[in-house]
Amino acid sequence: MKVFLSMIAALVVVGVLAVLALIFWPLERTTADQLALADDVMAWPDLAENERPRAAAIAADCVACHSTDDGAEYAGRRAFPTPMGTIYSSNITPDPETGIGNYTLDQFRAALVDGVDARGGQLYPAMPYTNYRSMSERDIRAIYSYFMNEVDPVRAPDKAAEMTFPFNLRFGVRAWKWLAMPDPGFNAPDDAILARGAYLVEGPEHCGDCHTPRNMLYIQDGYTASDERFMSGGDLQGWSVPSLRGDDGAPAKWSAAALTAYLATGRNAHSATGGEMTGVVGHSLQHLPASDLEAIVAYLRHLAPNGGGDDDAPEPADRTRASEIWLAASEGGTAEILASADPDALSEGGRLYLDNCSACHMIDGKGGDSVFPKLDGNSAVTAASPKGLVSTILNGARLPSTKGAPLCLAMPGFADRLSDVEVAELASFVRGAWSNKAGDVTAEDVGNLRN
Repeated sequence: MKVFLSMIAALVVVGVLAVLALIFWPLERTTADQLALADDVMAWPDLAENERPRAAAIAADCVACHSTDDGAEYAGRRAFPTPMGTIYSSNITPDPETGIGNYTLDQFRAALVDGVDARGGQLYPAMPYTNYRSMSERDIRAIYSYFMNEVDPVRAPDKAAEMTFPFNLRFGVRAWKWLAMPDPGFNAPDDAILARGAYLVEGPEHCGDCHTPRNMLYIQDGYTASDERFMSGGDLQGWSVPSLRGDDGAPAKWSAAALTAYLATGRNAHSATGGEMTGVVGHSLQHLPASDLEAIVAYLRHLAPNGGGDDDAPEPADRTRASEIWLAASEGGTAEILASADPDALSEGGRLYLDNCSACHMIDGKGGDSVFPKLDGNSAVTAASPKGLVSTILNGARLPSTKGAPLCLAMPGFADRLSDVEVAELASFVRGAWSNKAGDVTAEDVGNLRN
């Protein structure tokens, strides 16, 4: 028995020492040489040298996370709710006291790709440093130059994270990194356009940070196309994030022109942005050179199992006369039932749709091309998870004002107008109307998202 207890005690001591070593033993810092492997895909042949710093910062979409709607750009304090608590982005203006004005290039690189601040503190993985590890040294130097020389310093102290125990102990992030961090560097495909697209998607634009599912340890399920679950969709802050490499994803259905229009303007004849994607388009994608958008689209279509779709737009409804709109035929007779406005024929969801939605999205669910998103066949509507649809009904949505589509269109939220039961009835109706065949939504589903 004594021998057995001694063995148990020894195992406990070894385990404790192993955990302490895991937490406190220093991780190797990523070097410039390791990141220089991606320098050859930092193309931008049409940009002058002095334009590259701002272009690199735009490609990394720094402003979207490090700015609030009512604050200065890059001054931080934007809230990121997580299941473990709320994280606030930091001030990354060159203010020497509250920002990054005193950061050296090596310290900046460490924050960007290793998740370590200038004091050696561990950054929470809301900062997409796991994705930024694919970035080129040339890009990192350009972004550093942009913040130090082109951004105005703003005095704005960081807001402390509000994390629950034990996630408020940042040394735990140190242990998490041992499991989560991919190797630094970028492996470029042989094709030059695909290489540029892969670099932007996997690195600076960090698309996988939202579009790739995470496991129970919040570790992203893959960082490159060689990982089967990379870009296969997930959930983010109450929104259902679509897969970009499955049979039902936009790249597998839409034409290259339709996909480009969506990325550049936030809308096309099929759909419109919602949630975090609105900011991505408004702050970053719309400002990329046309060659970069072409490369991203080529890469996303390359991920699709069929090599990319060819659908430019749904068949346009004949709307030359108002009567033809209201008598439009559709599968299952949904349009005719709505057109009749017969209280005996309308379900509660149908009545709610007629009262609140049909003026913009039409009774045939086709909406208005590039103005009001169609609901019939919309992948966000028919997704396995109804979170995106319910979040949109509750909170509304606003399209970004972009160079290609400057009109800023907004859908109001109905959280104050409709109860959980009513939102569930409406969402269930839309998910089963016209050609849609998705499952019902419960009032409990709505209540969870509302709260």
